[in-house]
Amino acid sequence: MTDAQKWLVFSTVLLGIWVLYLLVPVLTPFVIALLLAYLGDPVVDRLEKFRFSRTFAVIIVFTFMLFIGLALLLILIPLIERQLASFIRVFPEFITWVQNNFVPRLANTLGLEVGDINLDALKDTVMANWQDIGNVLRQVIAKITQSGQVLLGWLAYLLLIPVVTFYLLRDWDVLVRKVHELIPRQHSPLITKLARNCDDVLAEFLRGQLLVMLGQGIIYSTGLWLAGLEVALLIGMLAGLVSFVPYLGFIVGISAAAVAALVQFNDVIHLVYVLLVFGIGQVIEGMVLSPWLVGDRIGLHPVAVIFAVMAGGQLFGFFGVLLALPAAAVIVVLLRHLRSHYLHSSFYTP
Repeated sequence: MTDAQKWLVFSTVLLGIWVLYLLVPVLTPFVIALLLAYLGDPVVDRLEKFRFSRTFAVIIVFTFMLFIGLALLLILIPLIERQLASFIRVFPEFITWVQNNFVPRLANTLGLEVGDINLDALKDTVMANWQDIGNVLRQVIAKITQSGQVLLGWLAYLLLIPVVTFYLLRDWDVLVRKVHELIPRQHSPLITKLARNCDDVLAEFLRGQLLVMLGQGIIYSTGLWLAGLEVALLIGMLAGLVSFVPYLGFIVGISAAAVAALVQFNDVIHLVYVLLVFGIGQVIEGMVLSPWLVGDRIGLHPVAVIFAVMAGGQLFGFFGVLLALPAAAVIVVLLRHLRSHYLHSSFYTP
């Protein structure tokens, strides 16, 4: 490759990054559709081996994805809303318990006057607004419908994601072949090898991590339900959803569950139950779920994962959060290749 060709490739990459940065506000539905198509393509390929046509296999997988999405919207959202409303109703009782039991002990320990710590205002605010808080979903929909532009934007997102997902699933193999044809022939073996390594890492990470998140959500929700917590599903699924960042799901889940247990039961024994649930969940995740579903081939250090998510969110917002971990996994593969190339180069061993 000549110097002119190197500069051309470098300029093209920079231009592509700049264009992507400018298009960030409209890229989110396409990125979601791309991830869904990437996750569904192996299933479509397996169905093709059973002599299904590509289009019919795509219809089967797409229908299943659509059913799961609608089920989440129609079942989980109302259920979570009811659990949230129930939590808000019993919250004033928790404030009263804190005011009568915890605050005097804290005041004696710190040498404060009990009258300096008054939570009545917070309790009165919750009591006055809990019915409104219980109708969060209805209020959000009402706010959205007040702005035609926002409503059209949401409708466009909801329509674009399934449409783009369907066409990407149908034409996935064709797109991969077309991209492969654009690779310079002299670099094709190396780039193909790196692409396959990236695909292996991404497949193992994305599919495995999604299953780990789902498994943790089920474990936490079931454990908290057995402990008698009314908001078990809300807290359990929230903890599972944010568990793609190391320890974040555990911290968020145990904090929210501890507060909910105090609000509902006003005793210590249920805090012990919460600790047991999340302790068992962490053991199962560390010893069973992650080794079995994700494995250790990815090599993403927890600090690197946290930095990647924060950096992606800072640079590109929600779009950046979506792509942070896949991009980090690909970068790890490229860094491994560069390290191997460096260790075998004359620069390292003259």
